Amino acid sequence: MAGRRRHVIGGVDTHGKTHHAAVIDRTGRVLGDQEFRATTAGYQQLLVWLNSFGRVSEVGIEGTGSYGAGLTRHLAGAGITVVEVDRPDRAQRRRQGKSDPIDAIAAARAVLSGRATATPKLRTGPVEAVRVLQVTRRGAVKARTAALNQLRAIIVTAPEPLRGQLSGLTPAALLAACRDLPVEEDRLHDPAQAVATALRALAERIVALTTETTQLSGWLSALVATTAPRLTAMLGVGPEVAAQLLATAGDNPDRLHSEAALARLTGAAPLPASSGRTDRHRLSRSGDRQANKALYTIVLTRLRYDPRTRAYVQRRTQQGLTIKEIIRCLKRYIVREVYQALIADFKALAAAA
Repeated sequence: MAGRRRHVIGGVDTHGKTHHAAVIDRTGRVLGDQEFRATTAGYQQLLVWLNSFGRVSEVGIEGTGSYGAGLTRHLAGAGITVVEVDRPDRAQRRRQGKSDPIDAIAAARAVLSGRATATPKLRTGPVEAVRVLQVTRRGAVKARTAALNQLRAIIVTAPEPLRGQLSGLTPAALLAACRDLPVEEDRLHDPAQAVATALRALAERIVALTTETTQLSGWLSALVATTAPRLTAMLGVGPEVAAQLLATAGDNPDRLHSEAALARLTGAAPLPASSGRTDRHRLSRSGDRQANKALYTIVLTRLRYDPRTRAYVQRRTQQGLTIKEIIRCLKRYIVREVYQALIADFKALAAAA
């Protein structure tokens, strides 16, 4: 009965097909560790195993946004508090070594010590839908750019007169010309025919990826406008920027305790870098770099179109700040607006649910 009443903490090292779990008590003593399959049945077995040691207060999980996403949803659905755990630093791993049981125990002890406190994303609402569409669109854009670069590179080294025929055309005319190139499979040993075949295949790929990107952009814009109307109404916030900020925040707004937490999450929290008589702050290199890039996009837009932002830059320049320092300040101010818009949009979603 004493074992049943005691509070225990779990830790999980996640992988693609298996998860390794460990349990410790409130003093940090290891009570056991075991491996489970990364399936629904495995998640249930892991939960039953954890409960066999006592009352589970918290479970620290590595990789809640990747291999541990399914387990995180399962435990959260069962009422277990899940804490997101970063991987141990290199110095710690050099001292302790590396294995699945060691990592699972380290995850549990990170929760016990208070080093790990982050709330993982739930990935069960419209923001997760936004993230999936955004990732797919971004992949299509990158693939289209790579195909265009390949096509242009092949044209540069193409034999005459094919190179002269395709040089100097507009992008649309170039794709149309490449798609009309004849393909003779019995002459592929000829470099000129092989180049023509490759160019036609690349042109077909680019057209398909362009269609896919356009379709995904339309879906993403509509979904973002519905999910976060206040965020998208901000100056400088387009569908892609809004999608990234939503994906960084996640579906559960309780992760964002304050605007300072969002600033830290997006890498916009200034860090002190003073020494002696020098009093200054530097850019935070932590946080979501894609979200920081989204903030930078907003800053660039406002520098061009917002009179208040230009006036602010002029005033701060007269005070002796560099443009980089001014941009960092602007990012922090924009985080405040983004936080207020996100919280309002999340409250509206919760009221409509």
